[in-house]
Amino acid sequence: MIHYYVSFANPLTFYVQVQMTFEVPTTASESLELQLPAWRPGRYELQNFAQKVQHVTVQDAASGENLAFQKTTKDRWQVAGAAGRTVQVSYNFYAHQMDAGGSWLDESQLYLNGVQCFMYIEGRREEACQLTLALPDGWQIACGMPQSGPNTLQAKNFDELVECPLIASSTLQHREYQVEGIPFYIWMQGECAPDWSRIVRDFTAFTAEQLALFGGFPVADYHFLNQILPYKHYHGVEHTNSTVITLGPAELLMTDGLYKEFLGVSCHELFHTWNIKSIRPAEMLPYDYTRENYFRTCYIAEGVTTYYGEYLLARSGVRTATQYFEELNTVLRKHYDDYGRFNLSLADASMDLWLDGYKAGVPDRKVSVYHKGALVALLLDLTIRRLSHHQRSLDDVMRRLWQEFGQAGVGYTEQDYMRIVSEVAGQPMQRYFDQFVYGTASLEEPLNKILGFVGCRLAIRENASASEGIFGFRATVKSERTEVAAIAPDSPAAAALTIDDEIIAVNGRRVVMNLQTLLSAGAEQYELSVFRQNRLVAVTLVAKAEQRFWQKITVEKLPDASPEQQASFQQWLKQAF
Repeated sequence: MIHYYVSFANPLTFYVQVQMTFEVPTTASESLELQLPAWRPGRYELQNFAQKVQHVTVQDAASGENLAFQKTTKDRWQVAGAAGRTVQVSYNFYAHQMDAGGSWLDESQLYLNGVQCFMYIEGRREEACQLTLALPDGWQIACGMPQSGPNTLQAKNFDELVECPLIASSTLQHREYQVEGIPFYIWMQGECAPDWSRIVRDFTAFTAEQLALFGGFPVADYHFLNQILPYKHYHGVEHTNSTVITLGPAELLMTDGLYKEFLGVSCHELFHTWNIKSIRPAEMLPYDYTRENYFRTCYIAEGVTTYYGEYLLARSGVRTATQYFEELNTVLRKHYDDYGRFNLSLADASMDLWLDGYKAGVPDRKVSVYHKGALVALLLDLTIRRLSHHQRSLDDVMRRLWQEFGQAGVGYTEQDYMRIVSEVAGQPMQRYFDQFVYGTASLEEPLNKILGFVGCRLAIRENASASEGIFGFRATVKSERTEVAAIAPDSPAAAALTIDDEIIAVNGRRVVMNLQTLLSAGAEQYELSVFRQNRLVAVTLVAKAEQRFWQKITVEKLPDASPEQQASFQQWLKQAF
């Protein structure tokens, strides 16, 4: 067994002390390799956690003798002369990252994501692990790992150890509910006043809907670990039998706006218990913590989950249809805001998460696997429902993935997913994949058509902003400076402006919080004075007849939906039209 011991001397420094103790057989090679993960599952980018590690020492635990070691990569250490010894590795870890994938230490709590701070021994990842925490009296622990004693947690291997984040504090609140005999725990850390009866009711409803969809649960219990913060925040990360959610501001938790976000991220992360934690891409069985684990199916892992995260809240009665459409419209807006949708496919965007998937990146380069992935999942779900007269749906696809791969502990491939989709649909679906997964075909027409099956449509409205809708550029105001922030391809602005231009005048009139007014005079062209790289430049904006940009696209019900369409809507959403 490999023993980990975590303590802290001064929480004001944010440094956690980590000790790792293990025996090395006399038959082992002369040197051993210690590895700290370079990324964490759930965030597909290298994060280089070793930059938070300070003052590594390696000793013989019995004699206190220092053992020779050296760093061989940014996050790998080689220890010499370890054979036949009990080795103790000690280091400090800087726990000062408060988000759902981070670690944090202060006077009130210890919050750890072990994947950031625990090393493993190369070749011994399957060995059992024990984690002991040195905590103040009165602190309790919220964690998906079983406790074997006071402040002591057990993991069957390293993967389980780092898959079970923990919060230790004296101020944790929690409630338990059960669905089909399975216990679910909701933990709250933070200065908030939860309406527990409402929360438990809503969580029970969407949990029951998910269990009914899959017909089984991958784990014996589940923990929602919530960091409710005193400032605005939103983040969630999935784990095998838990999730960490960071949300704020705390005093607004039960208000409509923030509670809506709380429900959405919680339902989303619970769905991940099946989709990515159990139903895993073949490329991630097992995880390689040292480098990128490229896979082309993140549109399934994240896009399908994004679709179901909101859809199941409506299907379980937690959201009204109107509330669901508001969330769906947010996804539509985010998708159509980005002209990168014409340049990168979903499959390629899945690969490129490892490159720049979590930041804006250069203009018009990429598409979101979350937003387009959710819309493509909606299109597929309604298509299967139409083909089968609601006898089958995307539910059946996910259930098949769970039965054939998740329960069997086998990774699925792109071809596996395509095969199951076609089998459930009852016809070849290659064209769907060629256009919307491996191609960059527009979604407006197919979405509008398939939404008609459930008595809905896509509504397209012009952008009311003159700079955006007519001329194709977005401006931001920074310290009273109006700067160009985005430009639509092939727009009037694309022929005259560039990113970061400071617009100082329109037709000789100074721009001071009045850009839209100055561009709304109805003229076909405008003379703009701009500072570009600190040089004054005069440019001409010429409107293009009948061409508009950044239109507003939303889902709405058909005012004249037929009884058949209304019945179809009810079968899809489990709500009256």
